[in-house]
Amino acid sequence: MVDIHSIIAGHKTRNKPGNSSLQKMDEKSLPSTSEIPDLFFDEIVSGYKLSRIDIMVLMYLYRRVWCRPNLFKLHGISPLLSHQTMAEQTSLSIDDIYSAIHKLESLGFLNTIRSGQYFVRRYFTKENDEKFSQFYDDFES
Repeated sequence: MVDIHSIIAGHKTRNKPGNSSLQKMDEKSLPSTSEIPDLFFDEIVSGYKLSRIDIMVLMYLYRRVWCRPNLFKLHGISPLLSHQTMAEQTSLSIDDIYSAIHKLESLGFLNTIRSGQYFVRRYFTKENDEKFSQFYDDFES
């Protein structure tokens, strides 16, 4: 009688090595993730009156500064961004983007360096940055 283990050991797979279905999936089909501090959900969302648009713009800018490769990360500054591209990627109007940026600036979450470039706080407020020892490499006085 033939042993099942010898049959399995002699069986050759049709797939080439390293050609699994997971490896065939390109990066766009996998969900992306971003690290957002729990502080945002615990204090900022509940403690500040932010609209859906304000949150979308803040998260868009936050992810561009802190969650993606960025040469200016030490300073908390975003790369130069196109407002039109931002509007397209968030499905918002340019006017909504400008209004949200103005409101977020008034709350101290971000500052405009120049049109399309923003200083975005790592922990959303100056107090939280100080509390969690976040400094911006001589950017902020």
